[in-house]
Amino acid sequence: MVDAPDVVSRALREAPPDQLAEAADRAIRSTLGAVRTDVFVADYRISGLWPVLDPDLPAAGFLACHTMAQRCFSSQQPVHDAAEEGPCRLYLPLTVWGERLGVLMIELTAAPGPAVTGVATDIAGALAVAMRAADRETDRYRRVRRRERLSMAAEMQWDLLPGRSVAHRTFHLAGQLEPAYTVGGDHFDWSLDSDRLTVTVLNGEGSGLAASLLTAVTVNAMRNARRSGGGLVEQAELASDTVFYQHRGRRHVATLLLELDTGTGRIRAVDAGSPQMFRLRGAAVEPLKLEQQLPLGMFAETRYELQEFQLAPGDRVFVVSDGVWAAEPPGQEPYGQRMMARSLRATRLQPATEAVGTVMRELHAYHVDSDLRDDAVVVCLDWHGPRDRDGG
Repeated sequence: MVDAPDVVSRALREAPPDQLAEAADRAIRSTLGAVRTDVFVADYRISGLWPVLDPDLPAAGFLACHTMAQRCFSSQQPVHDAAEEGPCRLYLPLTVWGERLGVLMIELTAAPGPAVTGVATDIAGALAVAMRAADRETDRYRRVRRRERLSMAAEMQWDLLPGRSVAHRTFHLAGQLEPAYTVGGDHFDWSLDSDRLTVTVLNGEGSGLAASLLTAVTVNAMRNARRSGGGLVEQAELASDTVFYQHRGRRHVATLLLELDTGTGRIRAVDAGSPQMFRLRGAAVEPLKLEQQLPLGMFAETRYELQEFQLAPGDRVFVVSDGVWAAEPPGQEPYGQRMMARSLRATRLQPATEAVGTVMRELHAYHVDSDLRDDAVVVCLDWHGPRDRDGG
């Protein structure tokens, strides 16, 4: 059992990318004496967890597994499901760099002790890394994630994302797109480089495939500047020029660019449009107002200026597109600051990964379960304060 994580890691390295769940199953059975295993993957809306190995699991069995798997997924802690006699199911989070992929279920003949649980946790970590790496080599796990067909625009947007969450010793960051299966132009992007976290939120103009193409050009232009060593101003200006010379001012992209110094909490920003920022400090919600500059691509050779503000340890920052802020269902007032503040306060005790889902559920409820009339993006950034490399 001592070498079980190494055995499983080797099995995963040698397995084809579409056969990771089967390879892990065989290795876990042989090393831990498991009765069976399964892998549950979160769908695009993070509204459910779905089995990879046993997609035809009977309804009663699936519901029983799903309840425990969801508890594990939400808490990010191992969960034991043991009867007085008989086998025990151990549920473990599949998480890599803070991104929650799903849950690994291991069924054992008896309740595991701390040592076995620790080994199983290491195995789940190895499987999560392998699944993250395999995602560009196979469509299998993406097929499980989708509960309906994605539009072409949504397919492009999800492929363009860096992930849905990331964790660091000084911050946690998460984002969500809606409507998940038909999102068009709204988007978010981020990159961590040493002590610098860059985050961008785009409010893409228009809808459908044309909006998605415009967003793809903008995101890749900003990435090109960033990966060449350019700061926020260079990223904004290159993206703006790229969009302008393609569309001659007929199309533009409202964008907010942020750069967090992960050690000090200092944020640099370029506000080039309509995404809105709010700070949750304790129970108080406050809009973070910046000087708004021209959206990207409106005019040739537009120049942008940096602004700065300071976070305090424990601050939570939300960035939302106008599909959230300006949502106006028929017969109701715009979602706006009043409803937004209530929604954001409801997330106080939740991690960032849960908070983005809470805000989206509140938004859907405000629409009385009708379809969202516009794309919506929510990004949540928690800054914990400076910590040393050991987490202290």
